[in-house]
Amino acid sequence: MNPQSISRKDFIKSSSILLASTCLLSAEQANATQNIKGNLAGKTLLLKNVKLETGFEYDEDEVIKTKTELFTVEIEDGKIKQVLANQPNAKAIDAKGLLMLPAFRDMHIHLDKTYYGLPWQAHLKKNKSVKDMIAFEQQVIPELLKTSIPRTEKLIGLLQSYGTSYARSHVNIDPTSQLDSLKHLQTALEHKKKSFGAELVAFPQHGIYYTKSAELLREAAKMDIDFIGGLDPTSIDGGIEKHMDFVVQLALDHGKGIDIHLHESGESGVKTIEYLIAKVMENPGLKGKTYVSHAFALRYLDKNKTEEIAEKLGVAKVGIASTIPLSGNPMPIPTLYKYGVEVLAGNDCIVDHWNTFGTGSILQKANIAAQIYGYRTEFELSRILKLATGNILPLDDKGDRQWPKTGDKANVVLVDASCSAEAVSRVSPVKSLIHDGNVVF
Repeated sequence: MNPQSISRKDFIKSSSILLASTCLLSAEQANATQNIKGNLAGKTLLLKNVKLETGFEYDEDEVIKTKTELFTVEIEDGKIKQVLANQPNAKAIDAKGLLMLPAFRDMHIHLDKTYYGLPWQAHLKKNKSVKDMIAFEQQVIPELLKTSIPRTEKLIGLLQSYGTSYARSHVNIDPTSQLDSLKHLQTALEHKKKSFGAELVAFPQHGIYYTKSAELLREAAKMDIDFIGGLDPTSIDGGIEKHMDFVVQLALDHGKGIDIHLHESGESGVKTIEYLIAKVMENPGLKGKTYVSHAFALRYLDKNKTEEIAEKLGVAKVGIASTIPLSGNPMPIPTLYKYGVEVLAGNDCIVDHWNTFGTGSILQKANIAAQIYGYRTEFELSRILKLATGNILPLDDKGDRQWPKTGDKANVVLVDASCSAEAVSRVSPVKSLIHDGNVVF
């Protein structure tokens, strides 16, 4: 398998140009950031004319409108210090009536793998298997690694422009990249630490045993990562037990969570989910720390089996991380919610050899979910915002304000919308992002 749209020579040339241009851009951004920091150093960040949701308006039992008011919000030491009655004449940053929402969280993405910043490339030919893609990665990763740090930083900038200040990033741990993908990603995140947060999944993209990655995963588990990953145990490594037992034991040995990629949509996919649930029930310390990414097998079950597995996932506190796929059968997210399963959303791949469609907007994922599942009412649209915010909502189901409150982290976006429902429905533009009290833009 060879790259389809760009020669190796042109790839290297483009990478070198990107690296040089990114260094210049980084210098400009650093100067701009220093100016912001200089203006705010040692001061409380005060925002006036901030629109916050305060409750629901009803017609009998139906929510027909979201109530809002303007407030002044005080931020100190990276947290919300006070939410005050609006002080329009105060010496403060004027939010100009923009709606404040919790900052967005992309909870399934690959920050280490992207063509973003390089010339456009469409997807490879159709019908490539995961093993075909592994072979392709073994060819392109060495070149991608040469500029992975500046390109990752550029990709983070894209996410920030859409209001995302936190991500769960899977990072390749494989014999081709060794631990370099992880080290490069950690370097990029260190450069962005004042404006972006992340948790990392050590991901055996090339299999644990299909390529010899077990020892590398053991090394990665000793480093600053948060989750142990896995990949299609049956189709890649030839069986569920050996693969999953390794993942579970490694997580237990190092106090990590689990987040496995599971594309398998047939019986093997269902059995893998059930096997993982059983392991979590045997090891309660993994409850609330274990996730299945994609979990496509859930899309092809009958109603009774879907309900059965959703109930088991809820009891075991095993979450699902989904990209909200448009093709094929929909993910049964409403059923997962019914049984209290934590559902997270992510862009997955953004302009890379796996997928070209990720925009960087996690708010768009909430919008897509609303369209797929028929969420059209004020109440339903306001609830599905939680896919973008990592399950934080300004109002609870009764319409009582639960965010922001004193002590909450100052991770917020200001969007041009009248309320959460409109923000989801229209994918309203993000005008400003604040991360840990730092004005990102």
